[in-house]
Amino acid sequence: ATAAGGGSMMTREQLLHLFSRFSFLTSLPEFKDRIADAVSDKQEAVAVTTEVQEEILREMGIDPGFGISCLGKVNVVYENDMDLMIKFYQFVANQE
Repeated sequence: ATAAGGGSMMTREQLLHLFSRFSFLTSLPEFKDRIADAVSDKQEAVAVTTEVQEEILREMGIDPGFGISCLGKVNVVYENDMDLMIKFYQFVANQE
């Protein structure tokens, strides 16, 4: 799919897969352990959530830099897709 203003964008299906996989992985006890370890190493918890997103993107065969940049454009490119936007906001809330 091509984003408004040129450049490419992850497809709706790819985004939904990323959101659901992230939600699943972040619900696991191992994830909470990773956060705890990061915090005890004086790292930001958000660094761990970004690592998890990058791991999922690699699993999907998507360049992590590209995937993360796409996340910054979801609310512009898919603003009229209510179902996707709801899932996107849940995904963003999961990162807190």
